[in-house]
Amino acid sequence: MEELEMQVELIENWIAADQISELQDFLNEQNISDVEEFIDELPEHAALFIETLNINRAVHVFSILDFPTQERIFKKLSPGKARELINEMPPDDRTSFFSELKGDVVKHLIIMLSPEERKEALSLLGYPEDSVGRLMTPDYITVKPHWDIPRILEHIRRYGDASETIDVLYVIDKEGRLMDDIKIRDILVSDPDTKVEDLIDNRLISLHANDPQEEAVNVFRMNNRVALPVVDEQGIMLGMVTIDDILWVANEEYTEDMQRIGGTEALDEPYLDVSIFHLVKKRGGWLIVLFLGQLLTFNVLKFYEDRLTTILVLLMPVIMSSGGNSGSQASTLIIQAMAMGEVTLRDWWLVMRREILSGLLLGLILGTLGFFRISVDQAFSGTYGDAWVLYGLAIAFSLVGVVLWGSLVGAMLPFVLRKMGADPASSSAPFVSTLVDVTGLIIYFTIATLVLGGILV
Repeated sequence: MEELEMQVELIENWIAADQISELQDFLNEQNISDVEEFIDELPEHAALFIETLNINRAVHVFSILDFPTQERIFKKLSPGKARELINEMPPDDRTSFFSELKGDVVKHLIIMLSPEERKEALSLLGYPEDSVGRLMTPDYITVKPHWDIPRILEHIRRYGDASETIDVLYVIDKEGRLMDDIKIRDILVSDPDTKVEDLIDNRLISLHANDPQEEAVNVFRMNNRVALPVVDEQGIMLGMVTIDDILWVANEEYTEDMQRIGGTEALDEPYLDVSIFHLVKKRGGWLIVLFLGQLLTFNVLKFYEDRLTTILVLLMPVIMSSGGNSGSQASTLIIQAMAMGEVTLRDWWLVMRREILSGLLLGLILGTLGFFRISVDQAFSGTYGDAWVLYGLAIAFSLVGVVLWGSLVGAMLPFVLRKMGADPASSSAPFVSTLVDVTGLIIYFTIATLVLGGILV
């Protein structure tokens, strides 16, 4: 941390003294992650850093920045640097950047591209938003089945520098259909007279251009790949997706899910870049829904008003919180399992059975603790009088019912939303908790009425 502060101070001194050449030499020697830190520390000089860096390093730094920072920097770049930057950006990173910009701005930038890059950009932007096609790059290396090792290596030397990665080579037939992929390691350890067709193992895994990006994340996770090919409906290879883009998507999906689970709409920008008005707008909708839901507790209390005792009212928070907590736990577990591909819609009955058993056991545990607490209170203070056993049973049975109900609601709600085509993360913990609070009160007062009987009359 001290070293970073010293470097930032040194940069500020160079800028103040207009010693741009020293700044340029220094920045070009740093890791791109270090330059990103300098941009975070000195956002007012971010555009100067990109202007100063050589184009190759400027592209790499620009590509790892979040979009709001990219947009702020790009607006301040000189026309020459801006043109050079977008022409040198990898196609997948450029597509991601263009996708966030407004339409008229994108049209202006596309004009700045070379004819070849323009055609490429328009092709990638033509795929649906959040599809694999928006992530892929057309910069990859293909080989033919009849090639031998020397020809492959010569091909890599000639075209490898323009490829996103040479870790994987793709075998295509004469029509351009993808046949298989081969790791560069297999090429390097093979005899010179080995043919490509001898290395094919027919264990190809590919993505389709119109697949959702979230599905691509799951495929990468399950298959431990650094890159995967992208094909069309006829099996023609269109491009490839690399692990760095998938990690970016996975991070965005995780962030959105965490925000929704917390009871807010997903933020489109980093928290500190979001205006207060936009932040209130994002959070207000859910808060209003939850508030209206909680108002239903008034109706429940009003309905049971003539049967409430002080003791039942005092114990009410225990029941409500237990049901809400169990529901939130179940909801979070199922949402996470769905995101990881561990649970699908077909598994709803299996999940329900598991939650019935686990909810029942958890309810019995809490119910036993609740009865024990009533017993201890009675022994030391006699709070419950002669009806202490009935109060204890009412609390115990209520906890079993509410915890079981909370577990079922929390587990099933993500399935209902997924079936409706909505994001399961929308069944956020606050929403489940509110729903279970209201219904849990009905369970609590109904059981208390049945168990305590004439005591409440």
